[in-house]
Amino acid sequence: MSFFGDFLVNLTLQFFKKEPMRFYKAIIPLLLLFTSVVYPQLKTISLEEIWDGEFRTQSLERLHSLQNGNQYSVLNYDRSNRASTIDVYDYNTAEKVITLINSADLDEIDQIVSYTFSIDEKKLLIATSLKSIYRRSTLGKYYVFDLEDKNLTLVSDNEIQEPKFSPDGSKIAYGYQNNLFIKNISSGEKFQFTFDGKKNHIINGITDWVYEEEFAFVRAFDWNATGDKIAYIRFDETEVPEFSMDVYGSDLYPKQEVFKYPKAGEKNAEVSLHIYDLKSGKTSPVDLSNYESYYIPRLEWTNEKNILSVQLTNRKQNQLQLVFVDATNNSTKRILTETDAAYVDVTNDLTFLEDNSFIWTSEKSGWNHIYHYDKTGKLRDQITNGNWEVTRYYGFDENTNSVFYQSTENGSINRGVYSVKLNGNGKTALAASPGRNEASFSADFSLFIHTFSDTTTPPAYTLRNASSGKKIRVIKENTDLTKKLNNYKISPKEFSTISINGEALNMYLIKPLDFDPEKQYPMLMFQYSGPGSQSVSNSWNGTNDYWHQMLAQQGYIIACVDGRGTGLKGRDFKKMTQKELGKYETIDQIDAAKELGSRSYIDASRIGIWGWSYGGFMSSNALFQGADTFALAIAVAPVTSWRFYDTIYTERYMLTPQENPSGYDDNSPISHVDKLKGKYLLVHGSADDNVHVQNTTRLVEELVQANKEFEWAIYPDKNHGIYGGNTRLHLYNKMTKFILENL
Repeated sequence: MSFFGDFLVNLTLQFFKKEPMRFYKAIIPLLLLFTSVVYPQLKTISLEEIWDGEFRTQSLERLHSLQNGNQYSVLNYDRSNRASTIDVYDYNTAEKVITLINSADLDEIDQIVSYTFSIDEKKLLIATSLKSIYRRSTLGKYYVFDLEDKNLTLVSDNEIQEPKFSPDGSKIAYGYQNNLFIKNISSGEKFQFTFDGKKNHIINGITDWVYEEEFAFVRAFDWNATGDKIAYIRFDETEVPEFSMDVYGSDLYPKQEVFKYPKAGEKNAEVSLHIYDLKSGKTSPVDLSNYESYYIPRLEWTNEKNILSVQLTNRKQNQLQLVFVDATNNSTKRILTETDAAYVDVTNDLTFLEDNSFIWTSEKSGWNHIYHYDKTGKLRDQITNGNWEVTRYYGFDENTNSVFYQSTENGSINRGVYSVKLNGNGKTALAASPGRNEASFSADFSLFIHTFSDTTTPPAYTLRNASSGKKIRVIKENTDLTKKLNNYKISPKEFSTISINGEALNMYLIKPLDFDPEKQYPMLMFQYSGPGSQSVSNSWNGTNDYWHQMLAQQGYIIACVDGRGTGLKGRDFKKMTQKELGKYETIDQIDAAKELGSRSYIDASRIGIWGWSYGGFMSSNALFQGADTFALAIAVAPVTSWRFYDTIYTERYMLTPQENPSGYDDNSPISHVDKLKGKYLLVHGSADDNVHVQNTTRLVEELVQANKEFEWAIYPDKNHGIYGGNTRLHLYNKMTKFILENL
């Protein structure tokens, strides 16, 4: 701190002790004087810096804990020679032990994109030259690298999907052109075991578009424990309606991308479960007709080689069943059923223990918690309990009988890492300081790499003891970024709650660094608002935060409020928007804007709101329905009617349009265009396979027919993320100019 800063601190402390009542009147002009002297030395953020990667954080890429418990591997990039390496480090000393593979030494591989070990860690499956299909799916070239003899084997001459080692590492199963194949690594023999795959008709072992997007998985096949059986899901999407997008490119004539996309209320793919036996070469179907099996959102072999687990749900998704399949005769048994008046989330945390008992997460208590069941489905223990949410299950250590997890026990905007015994006793806070605490455990659960961040601390990586949480050493701290940001005008996020419609909603404000409570400022609200989401989080957030800081530097207050329907505050808070997406969320954003606009330092005539995707749906609704509250809105890639969106997501919260037409139409921005008064910017990518540009064109037509003025932009051949080349910089320049000119 400068001499003037030291002087000011000492003066204010003395003044407060002698004249406490006069202190508050005196401190404001003194602080303004201080900021006028100090802050001009600081830099302002530019959009070019944000999108050129000037504030990029360092991380541990593709971290994998080796089975010995003493070492871990990461994927490193050498930008000087464009090479990538997979390196092994010692947990305790931080020293590099060995480089397992260096792409610079291999003519066949330019860059390593990702890697997977075989279970025995004698082989690596290396991905390179990946091409994105949709959000999670890719096509690519894959190689197997033998760590003992250093041989490199190409899995297939073709671009393939989702390759996976057999348990003994001798084979690779993968998808190609909607069929499944197996390759014997040593002999090179390749054989195909499904034959009816056809684009836009039949998919074997790889999910269709809507499963990938909404159930968040792509590989729909799995090896059993002994590697002699593969279970897979078959998708018959023949009757699913098609969606088409023009891809303009640079050719004289555009091309058309046609794919199956089931919109709300329309037909989904018919799914069926099958088991392929490698020894007999035969495939047999599994009869699931006795269960609510409209969707099969998960399949996973248990620790018993012939027992397969599948999670099944009905179309409404308000019932979830765990079913075991005995692959010796394909008989089935219901193990567990979860029901909810609204919907049941599919769990990603199913974990089978040595005795085939299992760990399961559920919000049946009103909060998401961890449960232990025996292999028949009988509850043994509720492992965690309380008015807080388990946000991540890390695993179970059989040696110490400990379960490791992340939760909101230290506040809904924070995350802490904890351990607890399998019976629910003996809980230990391993890393729970305010902020976001995350963990990556060693294979033997003796150590963990702790990642910590908050709004002022970029991710810092330390090694900790897994029994006590005690810090052992620092791994990486992003200190260079912290030093760089110290030269910029960065305003703190001020967290609080705001009382709206009977709820204490989480909120943050970002004020200009030279904030003067005697002045009035325009305010821009940011939100996402989707079911179970969270935007108000005490964590390091990337590009949007930098952009919001840039706007604060130009005299705007940024506000973010998580309204009803968002997550991490219990089941009832999250699911109260059921069948009415957009209704209560819009009311909360409008009422929050009104309350904030009543504060003396906010100009109530200059309040704007923006959002992307669900947030764009919300910013449109807020401007249209809150025409006397909001002066401006930006909607990027918005849903404008849930009739245009997919079955799994939309019907989970809204039922079908046939069952709930008013829920769809009453809360659609299209139904409220006649109320528009303020400035409106609408943006979409023409190749958005998720929220189709149809949403924007239909809204545009309604706005035109209502004779409403607005601005809009279409980014050719850009998907839901609207990125690539100079695109993001152009978009944020456009949004910035729109705000500066209209708010």
